[in-house]
Amino acid sequence: MQELLSAWDWGEPVTAEHVPAGLINRTFWVRGTTGVLGVLQELNTKIFRDVVHHDIEAVTSQLERKGMLTPKLVRTRKGELWATDRDQGVWRRMTVVGNRTIHKLDRLEDARSAGALVARFHAATTDLEYEFQMVRPDVHDTARHMAAMNKAIDDFPDHRLAADVKALARALHRQWSVWSGPTNLPRRVVHGDLKISNVRFDEDQAVALIDLDTLARRTLDVELGDAMRSWCNPVPEDALDARFDVNLFRAAMEGYAKGVAESEAKGAGGPTDDEWASIVPCTERIALELSARFAKDALEESYFGWDERFGGRGEHNLIRAQGQAKLAKSLADQRADAEAAVAGARATA
Repeated sequence: MQELLSAWDWGEPVTAEHVPAGLINRTFWVRGTTGVLGVLQELNTKIFRDVVHHDIEAVTSQLERKGMLTPKLVRTRKGELWATDRDQGVWRRMTVVGNRTIHKLDRLEDARSAGALVARFHAATTDLEYEFQMVRPDVHDTARHMAAMNKAIDDFPDHRLAADVKALARALHRQWSVWSGPTNLPRRVVHGDLKISNVRFDEDQAVALIDLDTLARRTLDVELGDAMRSWCNPVPEDALDARFDVNLFRAAMEGYAKGVAESEAKGAGGPTDDEWASIVPCTERIALELSARFAKDALEESYFGWDERFGGRGEHNLIRAQGQAKLAKSLADQRADAEAAVAGARATA
């Protein structure tokens, strides 16, 4: 580790402390005599390629130009955006932003602040002219995920969880068959993984987005739909009593609308009417989609993250799938209230 650390100029002797969080990249706090000097991460190259660092540099430089706080890549002694170790592992150093991470929203004030930050991020990147180098397939092709779930059911008819997955699949297909929402939306620069733990706070204020490997050009509905699915479920993702909290959603939309209004006052373009109208239905769609993905994983037992206390990889993923299905149903039952929350937020911003 010391050999790797020496790829950067830290200005003083340092040590690395592993952070036991996250399922994809390995993360370390780098400490010196004066405290934390930065974040060191090993990129999961099974998912991302090293060129993702050019994307991160382009977007964070844009955010800086627009006056937003953002983590920044620190170049190596050789002037490179990343370093490669003896085993061909890819490592990066980033600056630290904020002083608080939360893993589950429970305060309306945090939801408002996070929503406003996300709106400012979207506004700040509206005029970014850049071609992303790390391009992944469209991860939110719901019909494709439904088909993949069906294939898994056909491929594993004798799996111990087959009956449970088939019953869940029937419910998902019923709800998906009547789903409706705006389509053909414009593509924008998006963060791509707006779980609340990727929003860094400074005390009570959301100040920056982190974990930037998923930056891309996608539609706003999947960006905000995935965020609201995550933010507005007050229980863990692997809990069966999942539900959609309209109060948290209303607070997040109030914050987002306020951030949009502030940005529009400065000349930045905001979401179209169709984009605003897409937020509620796409939140439901993403929950259905994730339920189908987890149901497939339950039969294939392939998901990379699971907890042994559930008894098996399949069992854990089935609970995830059932939880997301309940979340989607909860939102569908409250769709009118959720859409009223969006309209109210826009009207009062």
